[in-house]
Amino acid sequence: MGGLTVTGTGDPYPFDLITMGRIGVDLYPLRTGVPLAEAETFGRFLGGSPANVAVAAARLGRRVALISRTGADPFGAYLRTELRGFGVDERWVAEVAGLPTPITFCEMFPPDRFPLYFYRLPKAPDLEITADEVDLEAVRAARVFWMTGTGLSEEPSRAAALAALQARGRSGTTVFDLDWRPMLWREKPQPYYERALAHATVAVGNPQECEIATGESEPYAAARALLAAGVELAVVKRGPEGVLALHRDGTAVEAAPVEVEVVNGLGAGDAFGGALCHGLLAGWELERVVRYANAAGAIVASRLACSSAMPFAHEVEEVLGRAGGV
Repeated sequence: MGGLTVTGTGDPYPFDLITMGRIGVDLYPLRTGVPLAEAETFGRFLGGSPANVAVAAARLGRRVALISRTGADPFGAYLRTELRGFGVDERWVAEVAGLPTPITFCEMFPPDRFPLYFYRLPKAPDLEITADEVDLEAVRAARVFWMTGTGLSEEPSRAAALAALQARGRSGTTVFDLDWRPMLWREKPQPYYERALAHATVAVGNPQECEIATGESEPYAAARALLAAGVELAVVKRGPEGVLALHRDGTAVEAAPVEVEVVNGLGAGDAFGGALCHGLLAGWELERVVRYANAAGAIVASRLACSSAMPFAHEVEEVLGRAGGV
């Protein structure tokens, strides 16, 4: 990497991964099966999908940074402290005056019902990222760049995300997490998803998110549609049916899920994402990457929290060993 310096930092090499987008505070009941109206005690955790993906990759030993915004409030200070504690560089997580740090509540009814309640009004600070604030040289230099659909939902975040994608120029690995949250959109997302897919090299989403992006929800049809939209690798997460990964070179991998007793399924996709980045950075064969990411997701699904539940490498390898994985 030739001694490349990330802008303004003096750092001798680029980040392995930079994620961009949502951050907030997750408040989860400390007991499963309890509706919010009856919950009396809650755990406080760092949340937001791009933030969790960053934590997941950092737990696996990667050098990671997050581009986001919080409110100028105690919860924002808490989130920056948490990021540092998890080993995520938070130099680009600035405060936005006048907007509160978002809070998300969750109800947990295992194995498959986990309603989310987003409190992001009047507007989430992470949607106030502007294109001129983004360190495009650092984004361009990162080995992997990860952005999400939610970042496209409003301006000025939309323009900032698209500027970051354009700066990448399809260099390295550029991941578009489809991340469809209908309650956070006021416009039809398809035109913006199409623009993002044209700049991405990897797309990740579940069948519903794939349908929003391409009109296709059947896994193989959705994966082929994502490839046709411009990416090199399409990853379709199918929950209890496992994962399909389809590469432009014709490589197809179907990985069965790792069986666990589900406690909270919400962080599993973010753990999968961080581990996916880790495997791609390692240059592993696609089957190994997907099986590893599956195992990481399963571990988090078996735990209460999201960010603090992200596994270390030895935990993933232990689960793979028990499952006879690679």
